[in-house]
Amino acid sequence: MIQLRTYVYIDSLQPQLAEYLATASQGFLPVPGDSCLWVEVSPGMAVHRLTDIALKATQVRLAQQVVEREYGSLVIHHRDQSDVQESGRVLLDQLGTQQAQRKECHVAWSEVIRGMTPDHTVLINRQDRRGSMILPDQSMYILETEPAGYIVYAANQAEKAASITIIDVKAVGAYGRLTLAGSEADVDEAAIAAERAVKNPAGT
Repeated sequence: MIQLRTYVYIDSLQPQLAEYLATASQGFLPVPGDSCLWVEVSPGMAVHRLTDIALKATQVRLAQQVVEREYGSLVIHHRDQSDVQESGRVLLDQLGTQQAQRKECHVAWSEVIRGMTPDHTVLINRQDRRGSMILPDQSMYILETEPAGYIVYAANQAEKAASITIIDVKAVGAYGRLTLAGSEADVDEAAIAAERAVKNPAGT
């Protein structure tokens, strides 16, 4: 029995998120503007069969595959949105399920911290090396979701909404975590967009 945990479609990867995903990609690197589908299932080993199905269905490329005992995730992308959407449709057919049956996204934590101190920002920058740096006096927004994969859609929508800097996006495991920074006004706007996104995550 395969449980569909996350199924989220991104029509156009924003520049920072695309570059961030590329730093962790083990496969074909996504670029800004690519269409992308993030799928997470349980148990983790099932992701191999689903990856095979998705890649054979259309011309999509595999950006990432993570196989853990409990959860497995795959990320496919392509410049042509219809290829990504069709691979997603085939995946759902093979699972005998629908997008509406994916696990509902739950916000486990959400907070804005304003006027960051230098000691705090230095420590964050040492811990999160794939994204950009947060600077003293900027505001920071942190969001944690369950399942993890929905955090990618939150990051993309936040970047669309405001002039922010992506610090960290962790989208595998039990919980997803997003950290971003910017001016107080921009971070507030991005937070609204991110939380709106996870309440109604996109699909194909």
